Amino acid sequence: MAKSLQDKVIVVTGAGRGIGREISLLCAAEGAKVVVNDPGVASDGSGSSAAPAEEVVEEIKKRGGTAVANFESVAEAIPASRIIKAATDHFGRLDGVVNNAGILRDMIFHKMSVEAFEAVIKVHLMGSFYVSHAAARLFREQESGSFVHFTSTSGLVGNFGQANYAAAKLGIVGLSKSIALDMQRFNVRSNCVSPFAWSRMIGTIPTETEAQKERVEKIKQMGPEKIAPVVAYLLSEAAKDVTGQIFAVRMNEIFLMGQSRPLRSVHRGEGWTPQTVAEHAMPALKASFYKLDRSADVFGWDPV
Repeated sequence: MAKSLQDKVIVVTGAGRGIGREISLLCAAEGAKVVVNDPGVASDGSGSSAAPAEEVVEEIKKRGGTAVANFESVAEAIPASRIIKAATDHFGRLDGVVNNAGILRDMIFHKMSVEAFEAVIKVHLMGSFYVSHAAARLFREQESGSFVHFTSTSGLVGNFGQANYAAAKLGIVGLSKSIALDMQRFNVRSNCVSPFAWSRMIGTIPTETEAQKERVEKIKQMGPEKIAPVVAYLLSEAAKDVTGQIFAVRMNEIFLMGQSRPLRSVHRGEGWTPQTVAEHAMPALKASFYKLDRSADVFGWDPV
């Protein structure tokens, strides 16, 4: 079979471990030249190390592929732009961007610090913007390109103790849709992937109770390599008509996720008062209210 990404140049952020590593390895195996970006920080964003990115590059080369390591942070505009420049400097072009880099600073909302909120927003949401914005000019000029951004059911559905992460991840959905709309005329695609997979970041889930331990063991079955094929597909020419979508990947399941649309409406010819909203509108709409579900409530069956 022909390789789906032959001679394409792909940037993968947060590529030194977990999902990003598996995406980089598969893209290289499919013929892409890969910029493996990772500053080697801890799951909370602290520290740095060149080792994770360098090890992935060595693994790619050992398998006969082509890759270069990059250690810039996505959390600031100028360093993020240098990630894109690394692609053009080394390989002369750019065909795809995978915005996978992320950190966690989980805390119940009323105890969450401003710094913890801002740090997560900077890496996930601002980082996705900075990298995409730097790449967009190249994609516009060549009239081709594909963005794959990582969202999460923490934002799409909900979760405890992740207001910063959820806000960032739902913001990425809006960013992706806007890119898809603005750049469709230039044959540039933008999609989101919401992964279910065991990784360092998921490794921060508490395991104090038996129920928590059982949940983590189930999550561990979902290897990060299960996410990579959908991402590689979205970067390929086979996905030329796929843009503005949100996919979730869970073990061997692929979901097309919903996007906000009207559910039902209520009308009052003479207009509304606070009293008639209470007496008429809310009772009519209440049957369609969303429950305060978490991701685990919505995806209540074992991964298959």
